[in-house]
Amino acid sequence: MIPIQPATPHLYETAHQIAATFQLPVIYTAPPGLPFILYLTEARLELRDMTSKLGPIYVDFIKGTLGYRRRKGGKEAIAKAIGIKHGATPTVLDATAGLGRDAFILASLGCHVQMLERSPIVAALLTDGLKRLQAEPKIGTFITEHLQLIHSDAQNWLPQLPPNQQPDVIYLDPMYPHRKKFALVKKEMRLFRAVVGDDWDASALLKIALDNTQQRVVVKRPKLAPVLGDMLPRHCIQSKSTRFDVYFR
Repeated sequence: MIPIQPATPHLYETAHQIAATFQLPVIYTAPPGLPFILYLTEARLELRDMTSKLGPIYVDFIKGTLGYRRRKGGKEAIAKAIGIKHGATPTVLDATAGLGRDAFILASLGCHVQMLERSPIVAALLTDGLKRLQAEPKIGTFITEHLQLIHSDAQNWLPQLPPNQQPDVIYLDPMYPHRKKFALVKKEMRLFRAVVGDDWDASALLKIALDNTQQRVVVKRPKLAPVLGDMLPRHCIQSKSTRFDVYFR
């Protein structure tokens, strides 16, 4: 289990609170040979790879590319795939939340989005990102009213939903098993793969999702990747390097 290391003594209490929530250990000094840590600083919670020079991974809903995507989100392929139209903002369940970027864009477009994340490491990073987002004066209140995190495995959580609580859309963005012929994935995906592994059960999740959505399931795939679980979608929406396979219930 990956431990949390607070950067300073006055962060010890916060580190223990996070650790208790996600059932993670706390350390005060990283021992030699430890491959990964969650490092708690004054600014944020970071996932660090202690075996390489890769920079830390953290959730940031405020700065960088997400700001641009938020402003231009209505023109993105994902908005069309989800079914966002003028006056129509479906409820969405992001069953493989990851760093929450697509969920954030959908929430910024007015959708009520629930993020499901089964990894305690990733869920801790998302919780930290949401906490900092809440303090953002321009968009914090609106987004956090439209974006919720649930730390649970979608395969267990979805079948327990009463029919009247099923989302309009279930969104899946499973980790795609790396192939040598594909270009080297981004540093965060390489680190994610090392920490949480591949989503080998993604095909099973697609079947469960189709049984627990009101309208459709949208699966995000690399543009040239095969369809998930050999299940042909009703139609596809493509962007430069990504494809959204759309399945209707």
